[in-house]
Amino acid sequence: MKKNYLFTVALFIVSSVFLFSCNNASKQSTDSKKDLSVGFSPGPYSDLFRATIQPALEKKGYTVKVVEFTDWVTPNLALANNEIDANIYQNTLYRQNFCDTKGADLTATFSVPTAALGLYSDKYKVQSVDELKAQLQPGGIVSVPNDAVNLARALRFLRSLGLLTIKSTVDDQTATENDIDENPFKLKIVPLEAAQLPRSLDGSALAVIPGNYAISSGLKLSSSIVGETLPSELFIWFVVNTKDANAQFVKDVQEAYESEDFKNYFEDPKNEFDRFQRPQWYVDKWKIQNK
Repeated sequence: MKKNYLFTVALFIVSSVFLFSCNNASKQSTDSKKDLSVGFSPGPYSDLFRATIQPALEKKGYTVKVVEFTDWVTPNLALANNEIDANIYQNTLYRQNFCDTKGADLTATFSVPTAALGLYSDKYKVQSVDELKAQLQPGGIVSVPNDAVNLARALRFLRSLGLLTIKSTVDDQTATENDIDENPFKLKIVPLEAAQLPRSLDGSALAVIPGNYAISSGLKLSSSIVGETLPSELFIWFVVNTKDANAQFVKDVQEAYESEDFKNYFEDPKNEFDRFQRPQWYVDKWKIQNK
C-alpha cells in the first residue's frame, strides 16, 4: 500500500511538471511567434497593411505573409483552422454571426480605419439623396450584399436615407428583403455576392456597395451618392483565434496601427483615405475628426 501511494504521488508530481512545461512552452511559443500570416478580403486593407504595418513588423523581426481571399467566408474558415494567424476584413457583428453559425472561437482585438457602405449609381448622376428622390423612378433594382449581416445593414442604411422602412415587428439586425414595410419607390431589392455588386451597376438603378469592394473595383468612395456613418460595431477589426488574443504579435500589430507612421500615411491626401471612418481611439489619439 505504501509503495502504491508513493508511486501515485510521484506520478502526480511528474505529471504536474509535464503539464506546467507544456503550458509554459505553449505560452512561450505564442509570445515568441515571428512568422505571421494575415488574411484579407479584396480592398484597401491589405494595401494599407503592406504599406505601413508590414514594414513596422519586419523591423521587429517578423516574417509577414499577406494572404488574399476573394470572399467574406474563407478568411474566417482559414483562421479558425489555424491556416492563418489573423485577419482584417470584418466588423464585430459579422464575426459574431460567423462564430454563432460555425462554432468558431474568434476574438476582435482592436478596430482600424474603415471604408463604409456607399450608395452608388451609374443611372442617376446626383449629388445628394434629395436630388435622387426627385429623379428616382419607381420599380428600380437596388443590389445589396447577400450575406445576412450586411444585407440587414444595407436595409438599415436605405431606411436611414428615407428610401424604405423595415417592419417594426422585426429585429432590424436580421432583416431581409422580405421584411420591408413601406417602399414608396417600389424598389426591387436584389441580394448579390458582395464581389458582384460593383459590376451590378450596369443593370441596377442603385447599388449598396461595401467600401472595400468599391475600392477594389476601381470606384472611389467620393463617387458614392452618400456614404454610411459607422457605429462602433461596424468598424473593421483585427481578429484572431481567442487563444491568441493576448499574444505579443497582437500587441505589436496594434502598436503599428497606433503609430505616427501609420497616421502620416493614412492622412496623406494623395493616398485618398479621407472618406474612411476613423475609429474613436484614432480620433481621440490624433484629434482628427471624421469628414
